Amino acid sequence: MESFYLTKEFARLARRSRLADDQLQEAVDRAEAGTVDADLGGGLVKQRVAQPGKGRSGGFRTVLAYRRGKRAIFLHLFAKARRANLAPAELETYQKLAKAYDRLSDDELDALVATRGWRKVKRKDGEEEELS
Repeated sequence: MESFYLTKEFARLARRSRLADDQLQEAVDRAEAGTVDADLGGGLVKQRVAQPGKGRSGGFRTVLAYRRGKRAIFLHLFAKARRANLAPAELETYQKLAKAYDRLSDDELDALVATRGWRKVKRKDGEEEELS
């Protein structure tokens, strides 16, 4: 997976919460390595993300439409201090979105970036380039 996506609403919440793309990439990297904080079913996972200057356990929860090796789309963000989990109706809505987004092609996702205010974040591979 070369990149991941943020919906317009998620990007707004992440910016307000001062979450950096590197923190979100770390959540995707953990999922890719098989460490998912909660599998919510229907292609939906919940990953913990640290608040700036704090640990993950008391930080934020992110909800992603996720397919290992294929796609990660950040859909929702909330602080653990404000709520523990999604309401059943929210969970059902996000599961439906995850299934719909999983059917989209890369070109269709790029169109959402171009027309709907989504962000596409190119993942860093973790290897440093040598300067010659």
